[in-house]
Amino acid sequence: MIQYIARRLMLLVPVLIVVGVVVFAVIHLTPGDPAAVMLGETATPEQVAQLRQVMGLDEPLLTQFFTWFGQAVTGNLGQSVFSGEPVLQIIENRLGPTVSLAVLASLISLLMAVPSAVFAVWKRDSSLDPAFMSATLLGVSIPNFWLALLLILCFAVTLRWLPVSGYVPLSEGFWPWLSHLLLPAIVLSVQQAGIIARMLRDGMLDVVYQDYIRTARAKGLKERIVLIKHVLGNAMIPTTTVIGASIAGLLGGAVVTETVFAIPGIGQLIVDSISRRDYPVLQGTVLFVAMVYVMVNLLIDLAYAALDPRIRYD
Repeated sequence: MIQYIARRLMLLVPVLIVVGVVVFAVIHLTPGDPAAVMLGETATPEQVAQLRQVMGLDEPLLTQFFTWFGQAVTGNLGQSVFSGEPVLQIIENRLGPTVSLAVLASLISLLMAVPSAVFAVWKRDSSLDPAFMSATLLGVSIPNFWLALLLILCFAVTLRWLPVSGYVPLSEGFWPWLSHLLLPAIVLSVQQAGIIARMLRDGMLDVVYQDYIRTARAKGLKERIVLIKHVLGNAMIPTTTVIGASIAGLLGGAVVTETVFAIPGIGQLIVDSISRRDYPVLQGTVLFVAMVYVMVNLLIDLAYAALDPRIRYD
């Protein structure tokens, strides 16, 4: 197991190199000059050229890449061209809201997906199963921005039960923190719950007709005990991949949802960096998101061994 983890961590280096090259190339080939954006429309070409020289943007792209990547390997992601703050500190400041939103959305999605999938398999021969399939398809198909605006109109504007937007740290109280994150978490969880529930239902249907399940029924176990104790545990192995991918996506920043609800997280940081042409922040944020995906995939592989003792990594 230790050797497997070491090999996976070593593979992190080429993955980050490829991500760094692609991100750097795409960002720097995008039209727009950070120096011109910072100085505004009234700036003269001489002022823009001077600021470009100070920021190092006048150097060849290859030189800029090796300078940035060499610093990134040591943990220095550079400084924001807009605020002058270290990129790592900016990401750290924005990480709290995104982690809070991701944890709450993942919890809500699991609370909706797992019981509904088990119930659908339990009633698989009734009319409730097609209704479940329709509900999951609807949940996956609803656009996040439309559902966000609908929930804001209903619960924030009309009923005034919850705030419209913003974020309050958990240190300032549980209910203020929860009330500001509840609507965006529901928005994110609906789509994730639909994907997880459908995946889990299909996995349980593959298991429910196996011989050892028939043996468990022959021993006199009740159907709900068979489903929860024997079927659910084995069906969770392929579903874990979907859960891990959804968590990684949420930790990487839910761009649309954070923008609609004005949550100062990683997604909002990406949007602000693009509008400001803040190359170092955008490059550092995307590199951080790539690291999150790689680490979550590693944790998923380790979770397989915990869910199924037959799985071993040599």
